[in-house]
Amino acid sequence: MTIENFRQFGSGTSICTVPFRPGVTALVGENDSGKTAIIDAIRYSLLTRDSEYFSVQPEDFHVTASGKTSSVISITCRIDGLSLEEQGAFAEFLTFEPVVGGGDRAVLFIQWQARKLASAPSSRRWVDVTVACGRNGEGPTLDSTARKLLSAAYLKPLRDATRELAAGRRSRLSQILGNIDQIREGHEFDAEFSPENGQDADLLSLVGIARYTKALVNNHGGIESVRQTLNDGYLSRMQLSGSTVRGDISMSEGGNDEATLRQLLERLELVLQDSSGLPTRGPYGLGSKNLLFMACELLLLGTEAEGMPLLLVEEPEAHLHPQLQLRLMDFLSRSADSTTAEQTVRPVQTIVTTHSPNLASQLPLESLVLVSDGKAFSLAPGQTLLAEGDYRFLERFLDSTKANLFFARGVLVVEGHAESILLPTIAKLIGRDLTKHGVSIVNVGSTGLSRYSKILQRAVPEAGELHIPVACITDLDVMPDCAPEILGLVDGPSGGQWDSKNRKWRALKDFSVSGMSDLRDGKRANDCQNVRTFIADQWTLEFAMARAGLPRSVYVAARLATDDAKVKSTSETIKLADIEFNRFNENHRSNLDVLCSHIYKVFKDGASKAIAAQHLAVMLEDLEKERNLSAKIWRTKLPNYIVEAIDYVTSGNLSGTPSQTDKSKND
Repeated sequence: MTIENFRQFGSGTSICTVPFRPGVTALVGENDSGKTAIIDAIRYSLLTRDSEYFSVQPEDFHVTASGKTSSVISITCRIDGLSLEEQGAFAEFLTFEPVVGGGDRAVLFIQWQARKLASAPSSRRWVDVTVACGRNGEGPTLDSTARKLLSAAYLKPLRDATRELAAGRRSRLSQILGNIDQIREGHEFDAEFSPENGQDADLLSLVGIARYTKALVNNHGGIESVRQTLNDGYLSRMQLSGSTVRGDISMSEGGNDEATLRQLLERLELVLQDSSGLPTRGPYGLGSKNLLFMACELLLLGTEAEGMPLLLVEEPEAHLHPQLQLRLMDFLSRSADSTTAEQTVRPVQTIVTTHSPNLASQLPLESLVLVSDGKAFSLAPGQTLLAEGDYRFLERFLDSTKANLFFARGVLVVEGHAESILLPTIAKLIGRDLTKHGVSIVNVGSTGLSRYSKILQRAVPEAGELHIPVACITDLDVMPDCAPEILGLVDGPSGGQWDSKNRKWRALKDFSVSGMSDLRDGKRANDCQNVRTFIADQWTLEFAMARAGLPRSVYVAARLATDDAKVKSTSETIKLADIEFNRFNENHRSNLDVLCSHIYKVFKDGASKAIAAQHLAVMLEDLEKERNLSAKIWRTKLPNYIVEAIDYVTSGNLSGTPSQTDKSKND
C-alpha cells in the first residue's frame, strides 16, 4: 500500500509505502508514529464490515512542516495472489503484470482518492471521494458490489466485546451470523407442517423455525382465550352494528424472509460458558470476551465462500495477560498460514498494530513493519543488513526483554547486566534521563551485539534510513600491562604465561599503536547509518568506572557483592572495604592502572558484576543526594565512552557513519 498526503504521511520523498505479508504483518513503533493511520488508510480504501460510520475528516489531510495543508489524499493498494474465483469476481478491474520467464500475473490495484473542494466540512460537498482501479487509477470506478467483496473485518482498540456480542438491533453478532451460508439452510415452514405427521422440526431453517414458533404461539390456548374475550366481550360491544373488524394477537415478524431472519439473529447473544456447559456472565472479564469476539470474526472470514479474508486488529493485546497474548498470536499466525490452517476454513491475512514487546517477540522478524518518522520499514530479509544466519539467531534469542527496541526513540545495546543496571543511573546523573528520552536498553549477554543493531540498519539506505540512534557499548577487553601479575595470570612482568600462544587474555603490550587502532576499528566494522559503537576507554566497564574517578565506590560495591549472600551487615562490609581501599590507595595512588587492577581483582575472585552494579547504582544516587553535584562534574567522574553513548541516543543527532574525528574522540 502507498499512502500520500494522509495524516503523518506526506508527498514526494515523504510518501509512505507499506509492505504486507500474506500471513500476519505486525505494525510496531512508538505512539503517534502512524500505525493507526495505516489501518485507517486500509479502512478508507477497502471498507470494513462493521456498521460504524467512518468518513473523511479535515485532520486527515497532511500538514507540512511549513504549515501548508494538502488538498488531495491518495491511497493505492496492490492486491496479489488472487484465486481464480477472485479473478473472476474482479475480472473487469484487473491489471496484468508480466512475470519473469514469460506470462502475466493478475493483480488488483485500488486507488482511493479524496479531493478537498471546500475549506470547511460544513459545506454540503466539501470533499470528493473516488475509488478506481488500475496502477494509476486510470481504470473503471469500483462499484459497491466489488467494494463489498474487498471489505475487511476490523477490530478497533479498546473494543467493547460485551456490547459487540450482545443481542440488539444491528448487533455485530447478527451481522456475522447473517453472512454464514449455513444459517439459511433447512426447509421452509408451511401450514401443513406438524410433528404429529412425522415431520422433524430440526430440519426447518431458522426462518422456518421462527414461523413454526409463531404458529404455535398464535394457536396457544391462552392466546386464543384472550383473543376471543377481547373481541366478543369488549370490542364487539363498542362497535357499530354491522362492523366486521376483529382484533388479533400474533407474534411480530419481518415482512419477508430476510427481515424475519435478521430480527431473529438480532435476538441472539454470544456468552461464555464454564466447564459445566451452563451460560454465565462471571467471573469472565474483558480478556476472555475479546478472545471470543476475535474467534467470531475469524469464523466469518474463514468460512465465507467469497470476499477477501482480511482481518485488521488494533492492539490485540488489549485486556490479555502475556501468556494469552502469545497464545493469540500463535493462533493468528496459524490461521494465516495455508499450510497450518484448518482445511475447512480459508487462510486469513491478518494485519495488527501493537505496543507489546511480548507480541513482537513472538512473531518472526520478517513479519514486522517498523513505523517511524513518517515511513514504514519492513524487517524482512533483503530489507535490513541482517544475514540469513542472523535471522535464525534472532528467532531464537529475540525475546520480549529485547523486543522493546521496536518502540524506542533511541537504543543502547549492551553486553551484560552490569551495564543495563548502571546506565539508567548514570544517564540521570549527567542530565540525560533515559526514560524521559524514550531510550531502551537491550542486554544481549555478550553475544550478537552487531546482530541486534543490524535490525535497524537498512539494506538500501537510499530508499530511506531509520532515524533511531543505536549505540552499541562494548568492552575493550585489553588489560593494562600490570594487571596479569596482579590477577595471578603470570608469575611476573616477563614470566609465566606471557609467551603462551594459547592464553585468552590480552594486555596493552600485545598491541602496537596501529594494532590497537585496528582492534578498535574492527569493533566498529558494522557502524553505519544510525548505528555507532562506543568502546571502553580501558579494559572493562568496572575498570573504566574506577579509573575515570570512582575507585573507592567501585571497590566498596565489589566487596558488597562478595558479601551479598553472607550474614553480615552492610555497614560492617563498607567499613572493612574502606580500610582495604585506603591501604590500596596509599600504596598505589601514584599509579592508577595498578590501583584499579587491584580493585578489579575482587571481580576476578568471584564478585558478581551484576550485584556490584546494583550496589554501585545506589551509592551513586546517595552520593548525588549528599553532594548535589552538577551534571558537568559527574561527566568528569564517569567513563567518556559511556557518557558519549548516552549523549548520542538522547540527542537525536544522526550524522551517518562516524568520522575519523568522532572515532579519535571516542578512543
